[in-house]
Amino acid sequence: MLAKLIDFLLCRLTSFLTGVRPAKNIALQSVGKPRLYYANHNSHGDFILFWVSLPYEVRKNTRPVAGADYWQKGSIRSFLAKKVFNMLLIERNGNDPKAVTEQISQALKKDSLIIFPEGTRKTDDDMLIQPFKSGLYYLAKDNPDVDFIPVWISNTHNLLPKGFVVPVPLLCDLYLGDPIHIQPEEDKTHFLARAEQALINLNPKYQGA
Repeated sequence: MLAKLIDFLLCRLTSFLTGVRPAKNIALQSVGKPRLYYANHNSHGDFILFWVSLPYEVRKNTRPVAGADYWQKGSIRSFLAKKVFNMLLIERNGNDPKAVTEQISQALKKDSLIIFPEGTRKTDDDMLIQPFKSGLYYLAKDNPDVDFIPVWISNTHNLLPKGFVVPVPLLCDLYLGDPIHIQPEEDKTHFLARAEQALINLNPKYQGA
C-alpha cells in the first residue's frame, strides 16, 4: 500500500513540476509484447519522467535499468528501487559485461525495460548525446525480435541539473520514435550509429542532425 501511495504521489508531483506531455503514440507502443526503450540521459529525473507517463497497467510491467551501486545505498533508495520503481539493478563496474547482458535479456522475456545507453548523464550542452555503450548492440543481437524504441526526453537537464536535489518547475516533453531492430550481419559500429541517429532525429531542435 505504501508503494502504491508513493507511486500515485510521484506521478502527480512529476506532472505538476514538468507539465509532461507524453507522445501521442506512447500508449499504443506500450501494450503487448515487452519492448526496450532507450533514451537520452541528462539527469536523475529522466527515467521518472518517462516512467510516470506510462499508463499504470503498463508501468507495472516496465522496469528502469539502473546501477545497483547507487540504488542500494540506504534504505530509502533501496525501497524506491525495489518496491516503487521495480528496477532491474545491475552491477555497472563488474568484471563480466556478458552477465549483465544476459540479466537484461532474461528480464526482457517478461517485462519492458528503460535504459540509457550513454551510460552516464551528459554534462556538455554543446553535445547532442554521448556515444552509446556497446551493450546496446549486444542486447539487440541477443534479442533480434524485441522492439528497440528511441525516446527523446527534453529539458530534464534544466529541470534537475547534476548536483541539484530540488527540481526546478519546467515544461518537459517526450518523443517516441519508430522501433528499430538489428539487421542480419549488421556490425556493432553501424548498429550503434543507426540507433544514435534514430534518437537524435527525435530532438525537435536538431531534427535531421
